Amino acid sequence: MVRVLGIDHLAIRVGNLKKSKAFYDKVLGFMGFELEWEFGKTCGWNNGRTMYWITEADTRGKKHKHRAGDVGFHHYAFEFARPKDVDDLYAFLKEEDVTVVDPPADYPDYGEGYRAVYFLDPDGLKLEGMYFLEKRKKLARKK
Repeated sequence: MVRVLGIDHLAIRVGNLKKSKAFYDKVLGFMGFELEWEFGKTCGWNNGRTMYWITEADTRGKKHKHRAGDVGFHHYAFEFARPKDVDDLYAFLKEEDVTVVDPPADYPDYGEGYRAVYFLDPDGLKLEGMYFLEKRKKLARKK
């Protein structure tokens, strides 16, 4: 049997590389990622555990903007170490004038201690910053 250690990377296509690179450089930089790779129309950030890649869509792809509800990408969640990190990210997003879909809130239906903020990238792709106490407790019991 194969054992997955985690998600190594996510790669998304963007409509405007320059605009998206500036966005992700600020947001991912705030979350501890560093721009590690840049070649052609591709950029990759790394935090030592996960890579986040963007690459510019081709001409045909740019004609079909992302629409929530389509098959495919729904959202990507960045897991934080503390619930306060959710609120800190929200304050940063507001300073940077990023579109916030849902401000920080607790989601007890998702499990004990689930707190999240949801926001959009320049192409309307939904992103999440979250903390999940129940998951942390389960992982601690496994150790």
